[in-house]
Amino acid sequence: MKGKVYRVGLTGGVASGKSTVTKIFRGLGVPIIDTDELARTVVEPGQPPLERLVERFGASILTADGHLDRPALRTIVFSDPKARADLEALIHPAIGAEVESRSAASGGPYQILVIPLLVEKNLGSQLDRVLLVDCEEELQIRRLRARDGSTAEEARAILNAQASRAARLQAAHDVIRNDGALGALQAQVTALHARYLKSATGAPA
Repeated sequence: MKGKVYRVGLTGGVASGKSTVTKIFRGLGVPIIDTDELARTVVEPGQPPLERLVERFGASILTADGHLDRPALRTIVFSDPKARADLEALIHPAIGAEVESRSAASGGPYQILVIPLLVEKNLGSQLDRVLLVDCEEELQIRRLRARDGSTAEEARAILNAQASRAARLQAAHDVIRNDGALGALQAQVTALHARYLKSATGAPA
């Protein structure tokens, strides 16, 4: 994914605050390319990836109006590593192509690529910088339970299915701590924005 435009991969565990940080960067005028958003786009009705998914998993993964039934597909692949691998092989090339298309069209001195599974998929070497949104795991669990109504056990299971906090910290070049007030979060983003602008334009840091 590395190209001429300076690209920062933004990642973090579930309920770490990626969306909030992304919103602040967007407010500063930084082009944002969200791979979760693109993952939804490439499986819209009529798109070839959706047709290939139906061929592989059957029509039961479709809703009555022909859209992808995400919960149904999630149930199939959650406990089946082969099915999960097939799912990724069918949609990831389309997502990658869409990333490149959006990146070329977005311009800007640098771009933020939001990639929740950046560490799990070992994509750091394809980017200029890896930015981690980090917080204590217990705070993630509290946020998850408040957001989704999950039990403590369900929230813990979701965390355990992702890369560990230690693995994400090891992969990151930069870390934003999101366990305080919004003002502190905004200050961290603003400081990184200035640094990335310098790096992208070749100015001395």
